[in-house]
Amino acid sequence: MDVTEFYDTFFEEAEELLDDMEAQLLNLDLESPDPEMLNAIFRAAHSIKGGAGTFGFSALQHTTHLLENLLDNARRGELILRRDLVDIFLETKDMMHDQLQAYRDGVEPDAEALARICSTLERLAAEELAADARVDADRGEAQAAPVPSATTATRTDAVPGSGATAGGYTVVLSNVAESDRDLLIEELDHLGSVIEHGGNVARYEVVFASAESAADIEAVMCFIVEPEQLDVVARPVVAQAAVADDDRASAEPAPAVAAPAPKPSGKSLNHAPEAGGVARHKKPAESSIRVPVSKVDNIINLVGELIITQSMLDQMTDKSGVNDNDNLLSGINQLQRNARDLQEAVMSVRMVPMDYVFSRFPRLVRDLAGKLDKDVELVTTGRSTELDKSLTERIIDPLTHLVRNSLDHGIEHPQDREAKGKPRTGVLTLSAEHQGGNIVIEVRDDGNGLHRQPIMDKARERGLVVSDAMSDEEVWQLIFAPGFSTAATISDVSGRGVGMDVVKRNIEAMGGHVEILSEPGRSTTTRIVLPLTLAILDGMLVRVGNETFILPVSVVLESLQPREEDLFAMTGGEQLLKVRDEYLPLVPVHAALHVPDAKTDPMQAIAVVVQARGRRYAVLVDDLLGQQQVVVKNLETNYRKVPGISAATILGDGSVALILDVNNLHDLVTPNGIDGHARSSFNGNEHIKQAEWS
Repeated sequence: MDVTEFYDTFFEEAEELLDDMEAQLLNLDLESPDPEMLNAIFRAAHSIKGGAGTFGFSALQHTTHLLENLLDNARRGELILRRDLVDIFLETKDMMHDQLQAYRDGVEPDAEALARICSTLERLAAEELAADARVDADRGEAQAAPVPSATTATRTDAVPGSGATAGGYTVVLSNVAESDRDLLIEELDHLGSVIEHGGNVARYEVVFASAESAADIEAVMCFIVEPEQLDVVARPVVAQAAVADDDRASAEPAPAVAAPAPKPSGKSLNHAPEAGGVARHKKPAESSIRVPVSKVDNIINLVGELIITQSMLDQMTDKSGVNDNDNLLSGINQLQRNARDLQEAVMSVRMVPMDYVFSRFPRLVRDLAGKLDKDVELVTTGRSTELDKSLTERIIDPLTHLVRNSLDHGIEHPQDREAKGKPRTGVLTLSAEHQGGNIVIEVRDDGNGLHRQPIMDKARERGLVVSDAMSDEEVWQLIFAPGFSTAATISDVSGRGVGMDVVKRNIEAMGGHVEILSEPGRSTTTRIVLPLTLAILDGMLVRVGNETFILPVSVVLESLQPREEDLFAMTGGEQLLKVRDEYLPLVPVHAALHVPDAKTDPMQAIAVVVQARGRRYAVLVDDLLGQQQVVVKNLETNYRKVPGISAATILGDGSVALILDVNNLHDLVTPNGIDGHARSSFNGNEHIKQAEWS
């Protein structure tokens, strides 16, 4: 059998096991380790070793074997855990990840790195276990026992004492090749002590004593055989003192093994709950399948085309004057409902919990806090909050930079916190929650906070336009300027002024924006607001001249018709619109994008108040045409990048409508903006309409 077809499954499952192992190691209470947690870490390593052995990944198998031995010593109480030992375990996990990636890429892992980590693990085993007075001599003898052969065998070292009864299992193997069978028996011997085994290819039974659960046993074995090829039966087993008759074993075919009944004088360590002394482990039904993301994306694109077609049918029905045809209208309405349900169902397939993102940060916080000599507690909330998978992958880097900034610049050293009356341990909180059609992700620390004057001084030094009348929120936004940093010293963590501007650009590229809230000396909160998905958008259709544009509903606050007394001219040609007690910049879309035949008198147009970049301004359009859900088409893929435009969509009449980029639209009409560039690079929809859309 060609096992290479199962490589991808092994790689994915091994990656999940490594992630679980890291999470468990980070959550270990070193003063009083949870036995179940230690067992879970051990089982993860054991499962990876078994799979690596099956596929011939020798470097990974050897590394995991050395780690597994130490974990086994730890869970048996023979190795006392300390922070430095856990650091070595985590380093080994990283090395296993690198080895796994090498095998995925079709190359051999780094031999020098392998030798280095193996030397560390072997030295650790020799030093720690030799110094530990609690090494179990009996266990050493058991490990020296010979590995059972593939034929019928009897073990006398399974349970201390002749004829003693122990908790155990009978594993029934169906149609398992001899090579796989031998490997399974070896793996079972690591989980307990094999008593006897025998049978034929069609049905082979292994009786062994073990304290592990049936689910854990099956999980390990399923790395080697399919679930339907095995059955785990829990029942008491008796260690036989007699030695198997080698002559009879070689002369007769091995019979199927029946678990011996407990002796009346024996004491069972594992009472079977079912009648007749048999407790069968029920295998759970298959609950998930692995599907490449490209296939899901293709389905989403097809559903998007279906939505567009459905919109076209709606418009054709309205224009054809068949509104008196009840059957046709009923069918169209039913199609609309079914298309919306299908769209929501397909979109839910791409949604993954934020735990996918948050699970990466405990290790980062632990390592970086240790490097900075700070005490930091990481708190996460909203791990089950769902976000489109494409966005979760793109949000990791910006969040990583924000977390590093909080640890380096925000949270103080323990002695400094104590002097301020704060707890020595700082708290870093990652949270996520849904708000309308958006997801709000926050990075919050209880550190030193942002201070207004140093930021403004640095901004003036860099030639940025600042004013004492600026609000705190506007001052905090200055830290996103390229190269901006108030750090007194440069470290290998941060301080070079590189990163925050990239964070902002990346978030805005995903259709979101960043806000900062801070209490000097107390806390800083960086809030990221993102759409739940980039594939579908709830949009407000607006008309400017003869063009139709779309504003994301998520950024729209209100709309109104300006009055003359509410308009104020500023130097440089800008206008402000007074909305209640707030003065908002007025951005005419026709001026920003050079759209002809538009209304130029603000009092004849409509002002739509939007929120972007943590601030509000008013967008001036000719008319509001209504709201509808649209399928987002990537503009750069189908045409090219256009300032002020984030994407495009196809309307029900087949025309192309552009989605306005509210994060950058204001820059196109400011004195320091790129107004001239925008006008020279884009003149209406005509060129975009001629592009090929996919």
